[in-house]
Amino acid sequence: QVQVVESGGGLVQAGGSLRLSCIVSGFHDGSYAMAWFRQAPGKEREAISCISWVGARATYTYSLKGRFTASRDDTRNTLYLQMDSLEPEDTAMYSCAARPYYCSSSVAAYNYWGQGTQVTVSS
Repeated sequence: QVQVVESGGGLVQAGGSLRLSCIVSGFHDGSYAMAWFRQAPGKEREAISCISWVGARATYTYSLKGRFTASRDDTRNTLYLQMDSLEPEDTAMYSCAARPYYCSSSVAAYNYWGQGTQVTVSS
């Protein structure tokens, strides 16, 4: 059974930073992609970043480049999202997801999801 668990969210002032973590268990090896999504109430879910099974450099949504940095550890079971220069517009539920091998920007393409971690940015 595959499990995905996020952590690291919280309340932060505008301009501050947070680092989110996602731990994936249950895969027999590292042959899966890991991605971050976020969704604010009443808004569409947005893809943030993804790293494929080969552990290559992450892909990012254009508007978040330079502020958010994703990385994956050597054991292939932990995904991080370093968030800098946070803005109130970044307030959302952040979720981690996994799927076999390759990244996708489609929510429907991911079959393993965590419960999410709330990020709230105040002015």
